[in-house]
Amino acid sequence: MNTENKIPTFEEIQKDIERLKQKYGDRMDVKFGISHPGTQQDKRKEEPTTDKALELHFDYKPKDIKAYLDRYVIKQDSAKKALSIAICDHYNHVMECERNPKVRDEEYTKQNIIMIGPTGVGKTYLIRTLAKLIGVPFVKADATKFSETGYVGGNVEDLVRDLVTQANGDLRLAQYGIIYLDEVDKIATPSNIIGRDVSGRGVQMGLLKLMEETEVDLRATYDITSQMQAVMEFQQKGKVEKQIVNTRHILFIVSGAFNGLKDIIKKRLNQSRMGFSAEIQSKKNEADYFQSVTSKDFVEFGFEPEFIGRLPVHVVCQELSVDDLYQILKHSEDSIIKQYENSFRAYGIDALFSDEGLRHIAEKAYEEHTGARGLVTVCERILREFKYELPSSSVRQFVVTDDVIENPVNELQKLLQEPDYNKKLVIQEQIRRYEVGFFSKHGITIKFDSDAMSSITEQAMNNGVTPQQICDDILRSYEHGLNLIKKNTGQDDFILTQEVIENPDKVLERWIRDSYSQKSKG
Repeated sequence: MNTENKIPTFEEIQKDIERLKQKYGDRMDVKFGISHPGTQQDKRKEEPTTDKALELHFDYKPKDIKAYLDRYVIKQDSAKKALSIAICDHYNHVMECERNPKVRDEEYTKQNIIMIGPTGVGKTYLIRTLAKLIGVPFVKADATKFSETGYVGGNVEDLVRDLVTQANGDLRLAQYGIIYLDEVDKIATPSNIIGRDVSGRGVQMGLLKLMEETEVDLRATYDITSQMQAVMEFQQKGKVEKQIVNTRHILFIVSGAFNGLKDIIKKRLNQSRMGFSAEIQSKKNEADYFQSVTSKDFVEFGFEPEFIGRLPVHVVCQELSVDDLYQILKHSEDSIIKQYENSFRAYGIDALFSDEGLRHIAEKAYEEHTGARGLVTVCERILREFKYELPSSSVRQFVVTDDVIENPVNELQKLLQEPDYNKKLVIQEQIRRYEVGFFSKHGITIKFDSDAMSSITEQAMNNGVTPQQICDDILRSYEHGLNLIKKNTGQDDFILTQEVIENPDKVLERWIRDSYSQKSKG
């Protein structure tokens, strides 16, 4: 039997330490991953908190949680609703157990979740955002790093130990955390495949044990440092105090793309239909099929019945369209655009992203077929040279236009070599933003036509005033006047022409008279 990689027992390690001390005496100072005492961090590592009050308060309703997710995650309404309900069910039960220990002995099916969706649709982001809202530790890992036999990249119990780390050593808080395992479809083991992957089944069984309820020792048996620490503790105290995390209330969420699962669902559904009904069913899109998934489909895909039985909540995330990607750029509170604005702002440069530019970024990102991740890929590819050149130039503002997205090299050279060209673009973008601001403030849509836009741009460039000052001066009477017209006729959008720029009051008076005339005829 090969003993080269055999992990020594406590007794063997202790004997080795004693022999070293006898040989070197006081010169032997044994330290195995134990930091010097006295710091708060060291105390957290050596003595995880178990006796302080649990700092977890949950009083959300499903609509509260979805409203929060809506601020950060675009689309996925069905998924957000399902997650909101499951999260409320789970943490309401947790809080009830905290208030009434007798509840812990009652039968309860934990709302563990399995998520289906292609890459880049926001699965990880949804769960991370939820954990942030609730205030519980969150651990994410890929299922492919684990194996049945233990430490070949990772052991499933490491997920629980990582929760303690994320909870800063607070054992009680860690026991209410969220473990998220991605690419779980990779550990499925279909029985019809030659050479069935038994290690995948082993990982499922290891996770099943965690998802049910078990106690995890913070000191892993394969971790030499942990075992050394245990020996030192035994020497100092005469005993080793086990540090245990119970998984009863840890929420487990797994996800994957599940390529091939759609065909299993489609086959099952079409077998139960004949003729015209089957033809209609065959036209369902991929997301529709996933909405019909059952536990039986997951089992046929390659999951053990016991494993999938511990994941009662099925959540489906939709593939993102071009418009979805545009909305993410435009409206998400964590839009990647904010990161780029901040990156340029660090050099004293204002990067203004036009709506046309954002739309074009979304179109190119969609072609990457990586969901929202494609937005970062496209932005980095297009703006890399801008990040390199502009900080060392005199440019303090620039606009990411449709032309910049289509031909970044040429547009960058124009910005650097033609100051008036850049200044004109910036002013025109500021005028467009004025239009948006007018609608936000007054609920009325205004749009300057091309001649009016050119006139305002020329005034701003020649007179050294801002577009906002010019527009405010022109439209100082328009808030009241346009609202009056809206009341008379219902019209709430207006094209502002060159005539408005030259004679704003005269044009407004005519529009108001016409609105009264139209009202009287109506």
